[in-house]
Amino acid sequence: MTITVTLSTDRPAFPSLWRPFLARHGLEARVCVPDQLASMVQSGSVIVFDGGSAAYTEDELLAAVGFARALGAVPLVQLPESGVMSEVDDVLDEMCTGQVARHASDVSRLAAAIARRLDQDRTKRFEFVTISPRDSEILAILGDGTSLLMSRPVNDRDDGSDVRTITLTEDADRATLELATGAKLELNADALAASGDEVDHAPIDGPRLGARLRELRLKAGLTQAELARRTGIHRPNIARVEAGRHTPSLETLARLAEAIGVPTTRVLAPSR
Repeated sequence: MTITVTLSTDRPAFPSLWRPFLARHGLEARVCVPDQLASMVQSGSVIVFDGGSAAYTEDELLAAVGFARALGAVPLVQLPESGVMSEVDDVLDEMCTGQVARHASDVSRLAAAIARRLDQDRTKRFEFVTISPRDSEILAILGDGTSLLMSRPVNDRDDGSDVRTITLTEDADRATLELATGAKLELNADALAASGDEVDHAPIDGPRLGARLRELRLKAGLTQAELARRTGIHRPNIARVEAGRHTPSLETLARLAEAIGVPTTRVLAPSR
């Protein structure tokens, strides 16, 4: 079944830009002029707002995005490169959880983020598995960003020895942990997602993550302003992440890591 993404715009060029990128991920676009928005929004739907539409002033765009979010829809925004929406930029970034395009080159990334969000099987895959900063635990992050902490021993094959390697299967539905004694432990993403009463659901540690991000940025010789330029994320938002006042989504974290020149795993892994 084809999944449809709503494009809220009155400009013909807007769907022409978005349709090819959505099609790459098997997504179909339908156009909704701003006046029709009230009848098109429903819980779980994805709506991309054209901030360059003449129908949207700053206040009207905030109201439209807020309305969509209040009804349980997933809002994204493409802002005009002229910067005319700069006064509400940070608020839109918060409401859209970072899914804001500030340049035409961001559309490809956001289309991929939409496909990821609409993928119902993402909870059945691992994004990342590592040793927790508390060595007595395993940290697993699923495809939807859910973070799980598992106290060791994780099962009856876990002898408590050091973890030497962690490998994921090609489709990332299972993780194999090889211990120092040669024992191997297998974790199943789908089973972990279903057994929420047996593991601790833990948010990513925002302060530790922010400190790690700052450390890696400084090692790369980058200022916050330069990192903002490379990612399109406003410098005050980067400052809030580094200060531990905001925990970014995995997609945003991946953008920051890429701009710094390190894999996302380097940011998530504890400092040694």
